[in-house]
Amino acid sequence: MNTFRILIVAGVLLAGILNATAQNCGCSPDLCCSQYGFCGSDETYCGTGCQGGPCFSSPTNNVDVGSIVTDAFFNGIVDQSDASCEGRGFYTRATFIEALGNYGEFGRVGSEEDSRREIAAFFAHVTHETGHFCSIEEINGASGDYCDENNTQYPCNPSKKYYGRGPIQLSWNFNYGPAGATIGFDGLNNPETVATNPVISFRTALWYWMNNVHSVIGQGFGATIRAINGPLECDGRNPATVDSRIRYYTQYCNQLGVATGDNLRC
Repeated sequence: MNTFRILIVAGVLLAGILNATAQNCGCSPDLCCSQYGFCGSDETYCGTGCQGGPCFSSPTNNVDVGSIVTDAFFNGIVDQSDASCEGRGFYTRATFIEALGNYGEFGRVGSEEDSRREIAAFFAHVTHETGHFCSIEEINGASGDYCDENNTQYPCNPSKKYYGRGPIQLSWNFNYGPAGATIGFDGLNNPETVATNPVISFRTALWYWMNNVHSVIGQGFGATIRAINGPLECDGRNPATVDSRIRYYTQYCNQLGVATGDNLRC
């Protein structure tokens, strides 16, 4: 799987992301630490991607995500994978709901229709990345190089591999480092935790989603594809994988009783 095998320029941008409190970013307590590690107090710093301090929060609606992601919906995805898949028994609705407790804005911003579209989009990407919750780790991922040696903030452990793991196949040292710092595991020295602890695994997927995808959901499903794997798939690079993601998204929107919205492609 190819999620996050992104262009160097994108890696350089993400390398600047600091995932800590405002104080660790060097900000005074009354200032926000932006997603790129700078201090300030306006939307640029306290809005999308804010890492610490008095971050702005979007008003949430009253949607109960668990009432939408029912056992029938979740298991309907899992049941399409082979019974021998390693993800069977690892990915469960219960672990997703537990992980969700750390991300109160997921599926709860905007109208109820917006919520259902976000949930459909998340599970569309997860289905594509894992093969209906079949794979925990990227197929043949250990043979790939996922270390950005230019990222000195999150230096690679030479004995570890940062290939795709989890529901959205978290990859690269510059994602494992900050994800681990936020969630509470050593992402750089123990990246395999994402493939052995199902709650942490779902939390990494939700961490990436809320930091990189949630803010563009209103631009259409195509924007979420670009946020997840755009350099490899968008602008005609891999229309087959784009079609796959759209197919799952459309299917889940139909199941959840909501229109897909415009701008499905990237």
